[in-house]
Amino acid sequence: MPSPKPPSRRGGGTSSRSGSHATDARDLTVRVRTARGRTTSSTQWLQRQLNDPYVQEARRRGLRSRAAFKLMELDDRYHLLRPGLRVVDLGAAPGGWTQVVVERTRLQSGGGGRVVGIDILPWDEIPGACCLVHDFMADDAPALLTGTLGGPADLVLSDMAAPTTGHRKTDHLRVMALAETAWDFAESILAPGGAFCCKVFQGGTEGELLARMKRLCTQVRHAKPAASRPESPEVYVIAQGFRGRDDTDPSR
Repeated sequence: MPSPKPPSRRGGGTSSRSGSHATDARDLTVRVRTARGRTTSSTQWLQRQLNDPYVQEARRRGLRSRAAFKLMELDDRYHLLRPGLRVVDLGAAPGGWTQVVVERTRLQSGGGGRVVGIDILPWDEIPGACCLVHDFMADDAPALLTGTLGGPADLVLSDMAAPTTGHRKTDHLRVMALAETAWDFAESILAPGGAFCCKVFQGGTEGELLARMKRLCTQVRHAKPAASRPESPEVYVIAQGFRGRDDTDPSR
């Protein structure tokens, strides 16, 4: 599943309006009128979706979400996925990242490995993956994931996000709480040499969590994929070369 170049918003064809034969991309924008029962904000969201080239490309490729392109770009840049890996996908619904993992680890062609995804929301099965509907924040979730994977993981992915409030500091704290929980789980399941990729908000990863990652991994970086909307505060932290869990770490 090759990564796309950023889809173009321009289309083909000509326009005879005012005698012009050049198509202005603005003429191709789909506009949604505010309908009865639809709020202005929901109308704006729908218009953005209809005009988002990544949404259109995801639909064309049969991908479940535009977020799939974020993982493709991160994988192209940091080489997270390869045949035979054992991968856990946290916050997996509706399954866009899981689709990419299955394709790039070649599970559908018998390439070995195992992929387990989990989300509190219902989501349809993906051939080649084990798709769990369960709250990752529940006390029994780590044991459920570990048992289902059947061994250590080579990669833990997290695209989890809490519902936004519009208050930047509150939203940042909520996302960081998810990131910290995801990293706690990664420490318990990653094999030596494993990797972790997790959504955080701009402002970066909190100091204490970032320090833990740097102590236990050979390389830690932040990245914002092109498929991430420019107005979104999300970035991703990528930790690679896991050295192993340090149970003597006083920050734990």
